[in-house]
Amino acid sequence: MKTEFDNLRLNDKHEYESDSNGDKQTVKIYCNDKLIAKKLQIKKSIRYFGIKEYKQYLTEEDQHA
Repeated sequence: MKTEFDNLRLNDKHEYESDSNGDKQTVKIYCNDKLIAKKLQIKKSIRYFGIKEYKQYLTEEDQHA
């Protein structure tokens, strides 16, 4: 989901916020104030989360992959 997450984050229609606290980093992506995806990194472990319908928020280039 890394490339899909980057697609969502780089989309001009979406907003994102990043928060770091020690070894923990969180990046949240919003569309119209709705949380659609989140990346959680703790030390070297990275986990991606997305709402069930996150694919509808992707730009065209990633929807066909």
